[in-house]
Amino acid sequence: MKKPRVLIVEDESSIAELIAVNLRHNGFEPIWAEDGAAAQREIDAYLPDLVLLDWMLPGQSGLQLARQWRKDPRTKSMPILMLTARGDEPDKVAGLDAGADDYITKPFSTQEMLARIRAVLRRRAPEVVTERVEIGELALDTATHRVTWQGMPLKVGPTEFKLLGYLMQHAERVHSRAQLLDKVWGDHVYIEERTVDVHVKRLRESLGPAAPMVETVRGAGYRLTSQVTV
Repeated sequence: MKKPRVLIVEDESSIAELIAVNLRHNGFEPIWAEDGAAAQREIDAYLPDLVLLDWMLPGQSGLQLARQWRKDPRTKSMPILMLTARGDEPDKVAGLDAGADDYITKPFSTQEMLARIRAVLRRRAPEVVTERVEIGELALDTATHRVTWQGMPLKVGPTEFKLLGYLMQHAERVHSRAQLLDKVWGDHVYIEERTVDVHVKRLRESLGPAAPMVETVRGAGYRLTSQVTV
């Protein structure tokens, strides 16, 4: 069986070495790049199964690299786990918003790192989404990754796109935060439920006039409905 290839983008060789040894012992094939340019060369040569991306790098930051890779069709769905010494909530949200699937704050244990890597790899097999969904005048097309309201395009981030897709496919149903984490983020053991609230808020901002379609059901969760006058 092919070992999952993990690209470690980390400028501190001692940390990269430690991560690589632990990955090798646990059935992964680690590759090391010390900056964005080296990481890009590795990715151009061979797309890894997952990237462990340090936030603070010489040259381009991990945040910039994550955004760049999310824009490229070839690397758009490549799993990214961010390594950061920043434990602050806004920084975590910024990492997720840039397209990271999860983040891990230094210092971390080997067991935590392995658990998060396995969780990210597991949930990269998301639910199959119908190519086009329409609720009222809101339409989402997974093939072209577009969202339109009354035929006009809306700019929606990658996580909000997945969240909207799931809500639209299961319209008029109430979903708890835990259910949304499970279905949209997958087996997301480590992300807190309030992360869902952050992404719902961002989704509403992106939807503009269609924002009222995403309803908060007090004490229960969220629902997408066409039963509102927008």
